[in-house]
Amino acid sequence: MSKDNDSMESLIKLLDVADALPGAVALRARSYDLLTLPGGAAVVDVGCGAGRAVDELAERGMKPIGVDVSEKMIAVARHRTPHADLRIGDAFDLPLEDGQVAGYRADKVYHELADAAKALEEARRVLAPGGRIVLVGQDWDAFVIDSDDPALTRAIVHARADLVANPRAARRYRNLLLDAGFQDVQVEAHMGVFTDAAMLPMLTGVAEGARAAGAITREQETAWVRDQRTRAQDGRMFLALPFFVASASRPGD
Repeated sequence: MSKDNDSMESLIKLLDVADALPGAVALRARSYDLLTLPGGAAVVDVGCGAGRAVDELAERGMKPIGVDVSEKMIAVARHRTPHADLRIGDAFDLPLEDGQVAGYRADKVYHELADAAKALEEARRVLAPGGRIVLVGQDWDAFVIDSDDPALTRAIVHARADLVANPRAARRYRNLLLDAGFQDVQVEAHMGVFTDAAMLPMLTGVAEGARAAGAITREQETAWVRDQRTRAQDGRMFLALPFFVASASRPGD
């Protein structure tokens, strides 16, 4: 098995664990509620990944279309939900007609987009007049991690955030939506708290990224990861991060 396949399988496993947590389930449900759409409405889930939200939206009676830039993710989604409408495409050029959908949802996507404004232009294009948009995402610069070395932890968090294309996109949701001409913009904050050892790979990945960026030494990475691994084994791991959920409406023509 190739290293790329190993990495993809590890990512999917981590996402599956995170998505099954009660807080994540509730957050997704809230995002569906904020679409405020009737049964049968067409909704695009941008960055659909392995297709969990597509499946859940269908269970609510909507007609979801899952779009992801990753061919491998779409392949996994098609395996899991073979009857779903799943398409390869990116947020800047969605495989949809003008005004084709009544709802647009993007969960943990906009931090990966260097040009969030361009993605929102595309969102307006595919949304019908009066259509609803919901954005969900975490602020990469606001990770809260319990550690024996707060200064090192701060350096790790900020260095890892700087590796993300748009790490603070979530805190800008409101202004981005207003700038794009959306109406009735509302933003909610939800705090995700993670104490399960299954989330340890997220922390080790943050440290690895900081070391790769040259912000910390290998020795510092090793010591910090050792502390987090011990905490996970002892049931003392603590990670918290804020998720922002923004909703708005496309103006009617």
